[in-house]
Amino acid sequence: MDNDIIIKTAHAMADAARVAVLPYFRAANLDAEDKGVSGFDPVTQADRAAERAMRDLLADTCAQDGILGEEYGNKSSESGLTWVLDPIDGTRSFIAGAPTWGVLIAVADETGPIYGLIDQPYIGERFEGGFGRSTMTGPQGTRPLKTRGSRPLVQSMLFSTYPDLTDPTETAAFNEVAAQVQLTRFGLDCYAYAMIASGQIDLVIESGLQPYDIQAPIAVIEAAGGIVTDWQGGKAHNGGRAVAAAGAEQHEAALEILSKY
Repeated sequence: MDNDIIIKTAHAMADAARVAVLPYFRAANLDAEDKGVSGFDPVTQADRAAERAMRDLLADTCAQDGILGEEYGNKSSESGLTWVLDPIDGTRSFIAGAPTWGVLIAVADETGPIYGLIDQPYIGERFEGGFGRSTMTGPQGTRPLKTRGSRPLVQSMLFSTYPDLTDPTETAAFNEVAAQVQLTRFGLDCYAYAMIASGQIDLVIESGLQPYDIQAPIAVIEAAGGIVTDWQGGKAHNGGRAVAAAGAEQHEAALEILSKY
């Protein structure tokens, strides 16, 4: 498929997801069903409406492409391309009214993600990466995305969604890195990855991820000059453990610790 068509389709999907999801945000009496996968794992009408809107658009424009989505499962690819969708990354933040959730859209081939969007509908920010593009569009207009670059851990800012990772061993690994950085914060969901791409922070370390959690952030961060791998330095697009970094120095220092676990 032509790259311009992919880009146009991805933005149209993000626009459609915005229309579908925003009426539910901070709405009174929003119902949240507990999927019970890991503690309280909510899904809402907003999650399902956003993914349906994106899938409907793909059915009209890219019917031969595959789909990997959080809420409605997999559709096999006939073209070699797969759209990887998380309609709301950060549903817990969504139901709490915090604007740190986002819509994640990636396009992947057999090597992994080749293009991605991180979209925050309420703030009106969209982060794009791939095919030579690395931009952020928001209330202040459009500007290039570029990571902070290399710096030592002692000068680095580290983020994660939760203070406790999937198991105690992983939490211990995270805490060992956190003990060496300048600042550690929690709770931004996919927005933390966007902050790496935009040059605000240095590291995100997480575990227990699904492919739809990480593929769009990989595309956006790598296009902005950053690095995303698993804890051993390999590919992270299949989920599991991931470390995203603004530069090689932070990445190598974090891996030196994380790879022991």
